[in-house]
Amino acid sequence: MGSGQVTDWQGKHVTVAGLGVSGIPAAKALHARGAIVTVVNDGDDARAREQAAELEALGITVRLGDGATLPEGTGLVVTAPGWKPDKPLFAAAREAGLEIWGDVELAWRLRGPDAAPWLAVTGTNGKTTTVQMLASILKAAGLRTAAVGNIGVSLLDAVLGEEQYDVLAVELSSYQLHWAPSLRAHSAAVLNLAPDHLDWHGSMEAYAADKGRIYEGNRVACVYNAADKATEDLVREADVEEGCRAIGFTLGTPGPSQLGVVEGILVDRAFVEDRHKNVQELAEVSDVNPPAPHNIANALAAAALARAFGVPARAVRDGLRSFTPDAHRIAHVADVDGVAYIDDSKATNTHAAEASLAAYESIVWIAGGLAKGATFDELVAKSAKRLRGAVLIGQDRALIREALARHAPEVPVVDLDRTDTGAMLAAVQEAKRLAAAGDTVLLAPACASMDMFANYNKRGDAFAEAVRELGS
Repeated sequence: MGSGQVTDWQGKHVTVAGLGVSGIPAAKALHARGAIVTVVNDGDDARAREQAAELEALGITVRLGDGATLPEGTGLVVTAPGWKPDKPLFAAAREAGLEIWGDVELAWRLRGPDAAPWLAVTGTNGKTTTVQMLASILKAAGLRTAAVGNIGVSLLDAVLGEEQYDVLAVELSSYQLHWAPSLRAHSAAVLNLAPDHLDWHGSMEAYAADKGRIYEGNRVACVYNAADKATEDLVREADVEEGCRAIGFTLGTPGPSQLGVVEGILVDRAFVEDRHKNVQELAEVSDVNPPAPHNIANALAAAALARAFGVPARAVRDGLRSFTPDAHRIAHVADVDGVAYIDDSKATNTHAAEASLAAYESIVWIAGGLAKGATFDELVAKSAKRLRGAVLIGQDRALIREALARHAPEVPVVDLDRTDTGAMLAAVQEAKRLAAAGDTVLLAPACASMDMFANYNKRGDAFAEAVRELGS
C-alpha cells in the first residue's frame, strides 16, 4: 500500500489498535469502505465493553484485553496516536512487513482528489492557540476552514464529512506525526522544541525528528522560530518541494523572509514584493489577545502560514482581533486591591510556565503539582528576578522549593502541605498576603494537575473561584 490514495478497501484485513477518540471513527470509516476490521484494545473495562458492543453491532470484530498479538491475516495496522512505538503489536507488524498508520495518516489517505490543503502546526507549547488564531485569520479572509487534529475535531470527521473546506488549520502532536509517513502539508510550522513526552519517544533526538516530519514535502513555506535554533535545523533537514521557502518569525525586527515586530506592529518581510526593501504591516501588538510575548510569537506563526496561503494583510488583523483564547491560558480573572490575578493553569510544563512568567514584571507565583520527571532549576534561574514570592502546592512541590532555594534564596516561599478541596483557596489567600499593589498573582503551575484535580481546567476553575471569594 504505497503512499497516495488507497481506492479499494474491499476485503482488506485491517487491525485498528486502540478504541478511544481516534480508534472508533477509524474502525467505522474502514468498515464502511468494505475493509474487514478487527479492533484490539489493552483494556477491558466497562467503558471499553460498551464501545466494543457499539462496533460489534456494525459487524466489526473487537478483541479486548489483548493489544499485543497481531490478528491472523492482518494486511495493515492503524493505531491510536498514544500507543508507544515499542509495543509488541508493532514489532509483530514490522516483522510481517506491514505498514503502521496513525489516524492522521489514515485521514490523509482517505481524502478525496479535490481535498482541501492542510496548514499544519506542531511544537511543544502554543499549538492549539496558534491553530485557532490561524483558523480565525482564514475565516476573516472569507475562506471555509476549521481548526482540526489534536484539538478535538477529528481529522477523519473533517475529511470524510459533508462540509466542503477551502483549507484546514491542523494541530499535530509528535505522536500523530510519528505515525504519519506520507503526510504532505501545503505549509507547516514548528513553534518551539523543549523536552516533553521523552518517555514515549525515547530521546530528545527522536522527539525532535518526529516534530520535524511536519516539514516533509511542504510546497510553499516551512515556518520556524528564529529564537529556537532547533526548529530551523529541522527545516534544513527536511526534504521539501522545489521552491518551498524557509520563513522565520521573531519578536524582534525581521530580516528578509521573516515576520517580526517593529515599534508595536506585526510586520511581514517574507510575502511581499522585494523583501529586501519592503515590509507589509499586518496588525498591532494590541490586536493580539493576550499580548504576552509567547502569544505574539503564536500570532506571527499563524500569520506566516496564512500569508503562505495567500491571505491579505487585512485578514490577519481582523482574524487576530476576533480571536478569543481558550479558558485557563493567561486568562485575567480579576484585579483585587491593585493586584492582577492571572489563571494560566494550562502551563503544565516548565517551558509553558517560563513563557507565562516572562509576561509579567513582579509576580507572586502559584506553582506545583505532578512534575512528570521535570526539573525546575533553569526555569527558576531565568525567572528569579521577577518573583516577589511563591506559593507551592501539590505532590512534587519540594522540587520547586529546592530550585527556589538554590536560585532565588531571597524570595519568600509558602509551602502548602495539603491536597484537600480548600487548598487552592488557601494558596490564593497566601499569595494575596505576599502581593503588593502593582504585582501579578500568577497561577502557572509548571506541573500536571492530576494529583489534586481531575484536569488543568478544574484547577483553573478552583483558582478563579478562590479569587472571586477574595474579591467579595
